[in-house]
Amino acid sequence: METVLAAVRVGPSKTQIRDFPMPDIPEDSALVRMEVAGICGTDVKMYKTPPSDSTPVIMGHENIGYIAKAGREFTRRKGFKEGDLVFVEHYVMCGKCEWCHAGQYRHCENTDWRYNPDAIRYGYTSAEKAPHLWGGFAQYLYLPWNAVVHHVPKGVTPELAGLVTPMANGVEWSLFDGCVGYNSTVLIQGPGQQGLSQTVICKQAGASLIIVTGTSKDGARMEVAKALGADHAIDVQKEDALARILEITGGKGVDVVLDCTAGAGTAPILLGVDALKRKAGTIVVQGEMTEFPNFPLGKVTVKAVTIKSARGHSYKACELALAQLASHRFPLEKVTTHTFGLKDVDLAIKSVGGHGVPDVIHASLLPWK
Repeated sequence: METVLAAVRVGPSKTQIRDFPMPDIPEDSALVRMEVAGICGTDVKMYKTPPSDSTPVIMGHENIGYIAKAGREFTRRKGFKEGDLVFVEHYVMCGKCEWCHAGQYRHCENTDWRYNPDAIRYGYTSAEKAPHLWGGFAQYLYLPWNAVVHHVPKGVTPELAGLVTPMANGVEWSLFDGCVGYNSTVLIQGPGQQGLSQTVICKQAGASLIIVTGTSKDGARMEVAKALGADHAIDVQKEDALARILEITGGKGVDVVLDCTAGAGTAPILLGVDALKRKAGTIVVQGEMTEFPNFPLGKVTVKAVTIKSARGHSYKACELALAQLASHRFPLEKVTTHTFGLKDVDLAIKSVGGHGVPDVIHASLLPWK
């Protein structure tokens, strides 16, 4: 029997390489030969503290590959044929609810793993659920009829396409949620792959001022931020960030704050509220703190601040991200810094989290390497 090699998370910060049977492909399904699985901060968090210590999971939710086999109905309904290079969203939709009809698959109950025990989401679903291949850290990925798939434009390599997810988040959070546009002034907190993607999208949208903040260990990333269009980079450990932001903006503050930090606690939100303009600024937050002691609600109210939560991306955001990659306008090869093989998954994830190979921004897992 032909088998598929996969890296399986079997516990907190623990991986095993396992074989799975090559699945049969019904007429309404397909199989992707994986080329690149991107690794992001969510992977770092889920690897260290998985929702269930005992559930085996093939991680990998930023997935690029070629259609290796496609059933006749899959091709007829979805328009993808064997040999196509595709990006697979990690959401597996129901196809019937209001969110799916709006292209907002992230909100569909069928993919909501936090509350729905039967939910399917690539990189999150148990490998015990047949046909097992529910994550990109494997040689092949199974696509049911309700997988959400995008064509990768010609001229975009699989490794560059591995940036689609953070870039789509950039579109969703800065343009759709933050309403960044022509002449906007923006503060982006955190120069990781999410923050750098926001930088590119804000620059493309016509922002007149982009300020990126980070810590002393982010020196290399701050230089990349400048290369991608940031006007100023502030080390919050060496400078009074608020004073510097007000100096840069002539005391006015910024229109939009995008929080792309990880594990920084409440400090970025407090700085963001203070750094916003006098009235009617917007802050987009993606932290998952269980609580926020002494939240400055009075200041938020007086400044008429709009707070929005950043959660994933829509179908439209993915399409715009792919178009952005195809434009080759920005030197995004500076973001795709490292590649790892399947047997190096543990090192790859830890490196993205800052505890392995140094200076990793976006890591690409190559399952055939």
